[in-house]
Amino acid sequence: MKIICIGRNYIDHAKELKNPVPKEPVFFLKPETALLTRNRPFYYPPFSKEIHYEAELVFKITRNGKFIRKEFAASYYEEVGLGIDFTARDLQRRCKEKGLPWEIAKAFNDSAPVSEIFPVIKLKDKNNIRFRLEKNGETVQEGVSSDMIFNMEEIISYVSQFIMLRMGDLVFTGTPAGVGPVKIGDRLKGFIEDREMFDFEVR
Repeated sequence: MKIICIGRNYIDHAKELKNPVPKEPVFFLKPETALLTRNRPFYYPPFSKEIHYEAELVFKITRNGKFIRKEFAASYYEEVGLGIDFTARDLQRRCKEKGLPWEIAKAFNDSAPVSEIFPVIKLKDKNNIRFRLEKNGETVQEGVSSDMIFNMEEIISYVSQFIMLRMGDLVFTGTPAGVGPVKIGDRLKGFIEDREMFDFEVR
């Protein structure tokens, strides 16, 4: 199982980080060791002083495939959940300044909390999925999947040109505006529509 993350997939988020709006999907990988499930706490790592949350819709791949055409891509996912792409922003900034890869800022242990996954057919409109993140009871991020620059079908088609998708892979689809820091003692709750997806603490 691999975790595929799409970057800069919401225009407002790209602008808030002063990044150019991409013309094709930007993606990176997290290892399986980044996965954090079942509302287990996130332990603040000692190597960073600036961990940011990035709430994202997460889709689970249900079939193996490569070089998938866009018109067939919808048959490669059936389930959705909510996740957080934790980012060590200070490390990422340092790597970018030196022109280095920034896996250490994205792929560290437990940097990908993910909720339970449920069938997208339970949603009214799988192309218009609303989600939000609360920090200590206050909404800090809100998004809707129809605002994504690249939809799931486009993501699947593009990524599969380079990396074979396998059953069980998770695709983080990018975050809307509103990312920000967490500190020890914070409580994060995520929702898809009115369904609570996760509720965990930063320790």
